[in-house]
Amino acid sequence: MLVFTKVSDLQQWLAAQRQSGKTVGFAPTMGALHTGHLSLVYAAKSECDMAVASIFVNPSQFNDPKDLEKYPRMPEQDIALLTGAGCDALFMPPVAEVYPPGRDLSVTLDFRQLDQVMEGKFRPGHFAGMATVVKRLLDIVQPDRLYMGQKDFQQLTIVRDMLRQLKSPVELVMCPTAREPDGLAMSSRNLRLSSQMRAAAPAIYQILMAAKTVFEHETADTVQKLAMEQLLVAGLRPEYFDLVDGYSLLPVTHRSSSDFIVACVAVWAGDVRLIDNLVLKP
Repeated sequence: MLVFTKVSDLQQWLAAQRQSGKTVGFAPTMGALHTGHLSLVYAAKSECDMAVASIFVNPSQFNDPKDLEKYPRMPEQDIALLTGAGCDALFMPPVAEVYPPGRDLSVTLDFRQLDQVMEGKFRPGHFAGMATVVKRLLDIVQPDRLYMGQKDFQQLTIVRDMLRQLKSPVELVMCPTAREPDGLAMSSRNLRLSSQMRAAAPAIYQILMAAKTVFEHETADTVQKLAMEQLLVAGLRPEYFDLVDGYSLLPVTHRSSSDFIVACVAVWAGDVRLIDNLVLKP
């Protein structure tokens, strides 16, 4: 696997790949990689000629500077994992390569309610920073396909909308959430869980699964109230448990309200914030 830190070097290599007719699949990450990240690389390898990953802890995505400071960084281990997964190239740039001084690269698109609900309420500025860095990375890599995980469902929905607004030729591919054997969604943040919270956290997935069953015959309000109570009983501090339309992210009231319904949840497990989701109606 080749490792690039400069935009110009990566683009020169990519140009040579395209000249020989090769397609490129791209998986952007913030490092501290786990099986979920590697599944994006495997998908890119199976559907494209070349798999490219990036590791960039994007400062503008963190509304809490302490969260940015605590974010796990383990480049040597990440490189070994990507090499083992068959990744062809890794882009691991310093901040100045992604955001050159003096250039305003911010994305100023209107995402309507997509960036205002759920995560948008609790993490102001997060999605503006996310959209900016994803667009910047896409401009650099210019892949044929972009691979993102379902776990960050709201993020993926906003990226889909951004690609639509920009009339981008890039195809967005959603990869299923990778889970631990006990159901906990894999996340780099899991490394920071205390043993007590690690034991409690699988309740998130169990409650999502229970919600899917209850929603067969109850209203969204009933499901939401029950789930919030169950999360508290499990020793977690929920911020939200919302049942939304999978395209608009607006709340639904009944199972008949939409053809595509997703339950999205955010909780605090001690001092670690976790998110997850489950499709209730595909």
